[in-house]
Amino acid sequence: MSNIKLGWINEFDTLVVNYVATFFMLDTFCSSSKLLKTFTGHTDSVYSIDYSTFDGKQLLCSASCDNTIRVWDVDTNKQVQILNEDLLAVSCVKFSQYYHYNYGRHIICSVCGEDIRFWDIKDNRQFQIFSKYEFQVCDIEFSPFNSGRYLCSGSHENTILLLDVETSKQLHVFNGHGAAITTKMKVIVLV
Repeated sequence: MSNIKLGWINEFDTLVVNYVATFFMLDTFCSSSKLLKTFTGHTDSVYSIDYSTFDGKQLLCSASCDNTIRVWDVDTNKQVQILNEDLLAVSCVKFSQYYHYNYGRHIICSVCGEDIRFWDIKDNRQFQIFSKYEFQVCDIEFSPFNSGRYLCSGSHENTILLLDVETSKQLHVFNGHGAAITTKMKVIVLV
């Protein structure tokens, strides 16, 4: 069975489908759904996609088994940036709203193996790494409060870490899972 991930953008009228090495935009609220755009460029499976608007531009970022993060301009349908992890497949990406709202920076958070990395897409450089795990990180999610200051991450060591993006400190480790945390999680921790 194929692994297909879905997401919404542009005021909930467009569906983004992540399937293998290509992802698509579909118009979902018409009498007949139609393909709007196809984004191609990755050379291997796409694991994760995220959407944000910076400086009036609608952007998508994608994480792939080809060890890259790619940034796409939704309006022009063009790839505008490639960030190379150089180590392992990139399994998850998220735009950081915290850095955008508080510092005007365009930051992508990515998961590569045991590391959580922060990339400044304007400067095309990695500027921060959280290396708190001994096993592979499965997923990340920014807090829906405090403009995303807190980041939860789950790993194959059956724990969830709560990290403070501002101070780069680990705040808490949640234990108790009997199996690896591999599904999407939602932050419900009140800090």
